Amino acid sequence: MTAYELMVKTNHHLIKGGALTDRQKGIVVNRLLAARAAPEQANRFYSGVNYPKNAGESRCMYPVFYIPPYDGNKKLKTVFGQTPNTHILSANMYELEILRLLVLFKPGDQAVADMVNKTLERLKKTCFGNDRCGTGECFDASLVTLRFLTAAAPGDSKWIQSRVDNYNNHVNEKKRAWHPLWYFWLCLSEAPPHIAEPEILKYKDEMLSWQDAADGGSEIARPNRAKIRAAGPVLVNTVKNCLRRLP
Repeated sequence: MTAYELMVKTNHHLIKGGALTDRQKGIVVNRLLAARAAPEQANRFYSGVNYPKNAGESRCMYPVFYIPPYDGNKKLKTVFGQTPNTHILSANMYELEILRLLVLFKPGDQAVADMVNKTLERLKKTCFGNDRCGTGECFDASLVTLRFLTAAAPGDSKWIQSRVDNYNNHVNEKKRAWHPLWYFWLCLSEAPPHIAEPEILKYKDEMLSWQDAADGGSEIARPNRAKIRAAGPVLVNTVKNCLRRLP
């Protein structure tokens, strides 16, 4: 199992309410730490994505510690199965989702803390991570940043709120696939309560209809049952995890 496959499998397990023993967490952590990119792997990736030779500040747009295996135009899917069109989304998703699990499973570890702190500094220099950007898949990468922040910087309400605002400001600019909305809900299921609850309330009726559809009811959500069946309990539990946060 690759680091990517382990990351996705672990995410799905946790979203569905699964728990891990300390031993299992240790195995995940060791596997993910061992997958940290070697310099030659990073150089291959940067070269493949036509990375600017003068690097500079633009280098912050791509990951540093976890570089996805570069295979031409092939992109890694998100935890909801979305196939990115750009490495901006695919590569950042890969690094930030892995670092998020390391934060959760090995808090206080110095090596993890160093990677997380440097990654936070990198994200502060990006348009998708710390600016009002909804262009292309920077919109989606902003959501990946949001989820990472809820674990890596849960006390930075201003930064977390800025990513929530970025979603709200740009989501209706064009017709989008279903993935961003559900990834946003995933973020809300994990964000600080004072930020998450007002947003969840906006979607409460829609979430209830999805839950009802999954349980076999709701004529309103009947057309979407195929999606629910295809995605299995991961989507259903994303909704339930949000609704559980309401008073």
